[in-house]
Amino acid sequence: MAIEIKVPTVGESISEVTIAKWLKKDGDYVQQDEVICEMESEKATFELNAEKAGVLRIAAPEGATLKVGDVACTIDTDAAAPAGAGAPAAAAPVAASAPAPVAEAAPAAPAVNKGTIEMKVPTVGESISEVTLIKWLKKDGEYVERDEVICELESEKATFELNAEEAGALQTLGKEGDVLKVGDPIAKIDTSVGRPAGKAQPAASAAPAAKPQAAPQVQQAPVTAIPNDVKASPVAAAVIADKHVDPSSIKGSGAHGKIMKDDVYAALQNPGVAIGQEMFSRTERREKMSNLRKTVSRRLVEAKNTTAMLTTFNEVDMTNIMDLRAKYKEVFKKQHEVNLGFMSFFTKACCFALKEFPSVNAYIDGEELVYHDFCDVSIAVSAPKGLVVPVIRNAESLDMAQIEKKVVELATKARDNKLTMEEMTGGTFTITNGGVFGSLMSTPIINIPQSAILGMHKIQERPMAVNGQVVIRPMMYLALSYDHRIIDGRESVSFLVRVKEMLENPEQLLFGKDPLKALLKL
Repeated sequence: MAIEIKVPTVGESISEVTIAKWLKKDGDYVQQDEVICEMESEKATFELNAEKAGVLRIAAPEGATLKVGDVACTIDTDAAAPAGAGAPAAAAPVAASAPAPVAEAAPAAPAVNKGTIEMKVPTVGESISEVTLIKWLKKDGEYVERDEVICELESEKATFELNAEEAGALQTLGKEGDVLKVGDPIAKIDTSVGRPAGKAQPAASAAPAAKPQAAPQVQQAPVTAIPNDVKASPVAAAVIADKHVDPSSIKGSGAHGKIMKDDVYAALQNPGVAIGQEMFSRTERREKMSNLRKTVSRRLVEAKNTTAMLTTFNEVDMTNIMDLRAKYKEVFKKQHEVNLGFMSFFTKACCFALKEFPSVNAYIDGEELVYHDFCDVSIAVSAPKGLVVPVIRNAESLDMAQIEKKVVELATKARDNKLTMEEMTGGTFTITNGGVFGSLMSTPIINIPQSAILGMHKIQERPMAVNGQVVIRPMMYLALSYDHRIIDGRESVSFLVRVKEMLENPEQLLFGKDPLKALLKL
């Protein structure tokens, strides 16, 4: 039986995509969930997976523009797998693992001589017109395999890698630090050049072990072999995992401290020495601002210069929430497989308050006020590249567990630099938590074009007067920065008081139900 693989829905307002590259050939046998092609929308690049195992029949060529729902290919599920084509080798050692199935051995030296091909800076997202060449991972004149990572590029939103389109001799056309526009030539590959003598072919995915010099194989070793808060190139991560190097002993020489393979080799040659670590000195250094940092800087200045921003403060007694979390956190985690954190309480409280005070959830567009009947809550996250603000869509419709899972998902993507443009645009209100860094009080800055932002802070035990008695309570200062052009003082203060009341009486957030039953169902 032949099944149709159609272009999936990839985001709001996206109606068509372009087939950027087929990773499998017409007639190839593919495994279920194997990546068969790359597609590109106006906002991001994504992969299309095989829904079933079988023989692939391509319906649209590379470069074709398809609408959502159009057929990209079909898979004949009745076709028998060729001899030797098993399931992907999931149980192979880390350094030898690869996402491709066993049947797909690595290619030999260029099967087809295509002459000299030109590689250009790809389209990387809506409104992104230029990128910075951060680092060449392959040298000029070096032989590269198809799909091997040859350099790192950085846009104002994220860092990404560029892969060789064919195997051959690399000719670099740009220098590290160059700013290139989308579509500019960045490299050439002479496919008529054969693999040099002594350069091993990339091993199949079932190979027993991988050596650092087997570049394509090592690249595919998962970065999760090192802690999530340590950033390393794919090759460096593979060597760290294979050689059991402590990543904390390595100071990365790549962009923004990223660990490169040469840093790992230096650590191996100097065991027991913290490579790159040194005491303070009287020297100074200059570092070019990343595109992301430039964008953040521009938007913060714009927020200060274009809004009539004020900040109002209040404080909340966290006793009841902390008691509720302590009492039900284990059963909540067992039921939903996620921790019951503070963010779900604050998000729910803000959603109720935003419905009550709609101007806080609105923004100014020219001479009009735009109000929202939904709450798309932006969550400020400190990522390795800088501050990012992913969005929880329709937070007012989510329960406590769904909010916590979404927060974990977005924070993980931010940490791994995998957030899409769609996930970082369109919020109506922002929550930021400086308390995780120890901040006791701050005046957060508005995330334009929004009109307000709530600042959470450190929970600090302080003496409070309760019913005529001095008691120690866990207190948190709250700050609401708002645009006074659209939000009056009465509304801003009332909004913050309403949030405070709901947090101090969390049963209101649970719709008055029994806390345990409500937490388990919400």
